[in-house]
Amino acid sequence: MAPKLRTSSFSVLDAIARPTSSPAARTFTSTGCCEKMTKARYDMVQWLKGRDGSQLAEPAGRPNYIGPLEDQPFPNNPLFRSQSVLDDFTRELIWKKIMQRGESIKAVSAEIGVDVRRVAAVVRLKEVQRQWEAQGKRLATPYAKAVQKMLPKTVYVEGGENVPHEPINEIHVHKLTMQQLFVPVSESRQFTREDAAKAFHEKMLSADKRSQQPELIKMEREVLQSNGAVSREARLDEWKEEMQKQEVKIAEALAKKDAEEAKKTTKVKTDRFEFRFKEISADDVGVDGKSRQGTGWRYGVPHEDRKRGQVKIPTSVP
Repeated sequence: MAPKLRTSSFSVLDAIARPTSSPAARTFTSTGCCEKMTKARYDMVQWLKGRDGSQLAEPAGRPNYIGPLEDQPFPNNPLFRSQSVLDDFTRELIWKKIMQRGESIKAVSAEIGVDVRRVAAVVRLKEVQRQWEAQGKRLATPYAKAVQKMLPKTVYVEGGENVPHEPINEIHVHKLTMQQLFVPVSESRQFTREDAAKAFHEKMLSADKRSQQPELIKMEREVLQSNGAVSREARLDEWKEEMQKQEVKIAEALAKKDAEEAKKTTKVKTDRFEFRFKEISADDVGVDGKSRQGTGWRYGVPHEDRKRGQVKIPTSVP
């Protein structure tokens, strides 16, 4: 028979529950509890409960920055200004104008004062949002509303006086235009933007051609040169019709290209993948075998920039 082991009746729980004689061992900090509120803390609590504090916590329609200006969130950095964003009503209006009313993207951009690329991005994101809602996916709507409260917003009202959201013809500063040139020009010659672009580089496009809406610039120039003979409203309506016809032609060309590509492709669906087969011709590679129309032209033959001795620094402006 195994001998019995005698254990002590003292346990860890008894040690924790048993009070000690030292008061410093019973507390985790030597700082005493402040039972009374200081005057500074009392004033802060009263200010938060008042009208100014409630406006800081819940701003009415616009962000409440602590800077001296409405768009300056950091008082010590006056160069940083918070950019405005489109509110949800304006984004919904852009989607309705293009997808439901059938207006052109450039016309909507000129009317609302939003860049063409931003208009296209708004339409794409709205389509994704509606697709997710149809699939039953959850949207981060509370997060979006919280972010919009912290940023200034641009609101567009149809038929009212609206401030443009951003310049619609703004172009980036080309690196070749940063140099200083001295070009002698005769006084009888008219120096245009085309001449300025050619002075910087022979292949460089002018500011009008690099703009997002060169047709709108051309329309405004025609109205100014007519000396009142052409009405701006009538010319603007004609420009909208031209842009609508242009976008219809582009859409038809893309649809025709997709249809031709679909005819040449045979699709085989499986449980996990979709295989696509398309007939090819060996003559598509061209005479030298390096044509881009050929299948697999990029395999086997290295690019020019991969060869030894080739200049890899760009020498021309696209």
